[in-house]
Amino acid sequence: MIGEPQKRISPLALKVWKIYGVLESLVVAALAAGAIVLTFIFDWSSWVTVISVGVFILFTYVFVFLLPTIKWKRWRYEVREQEIELQRGILIVKRTLVPMVRVQHVDTVQGPILKRYGLSTITISTAATVHEIPALDMEEADDLRNSISQLARVAEDDV
Repeated sequence: MIGEPQKRISPLALKVWKIYGVLESLVVAALAAGAIVLTFIFDWSSWVTVISVGVFILFTYVFVFLLPTIKWKRWRYEVREQEIELQRGILIVKRTLVPMVRVQHVDTVQGPILKRYGLSTITISTAATVHEIPALDMEEADDLRNSISQLARVAEDDV
């Protein structure tokens, strides 16, 4: 039996995911602030304020500190001659094998936050779905994209 994949994504993924968590927390902060304002306007119980602040603090802790760390520790991948293996998940660890003969095309994707940290995400398209390897160093992502593309061509020629 094959062991779990050995390659990890970039440690900078933690920073990027924490930034995404902060941005999401700002939305929750705005909702909490709205609830607090409504508490004063409609003379609601002070529990609404306490619950709003509590939800904001809990949300921020979970999405800025806890989930990015767990997500980074679990995310692994490995590209082999015949397949690509992906492992991810937080509570439930999901392992996926993508046969090279099924790969149709490979892209790199880079948004503004990923670009700021020199990272790219690889998307691997098959007929049925799209798989991602997130937050790789740009050079590594380009090399991996070219390698997967080449291996997919070789696998296709062998069929």
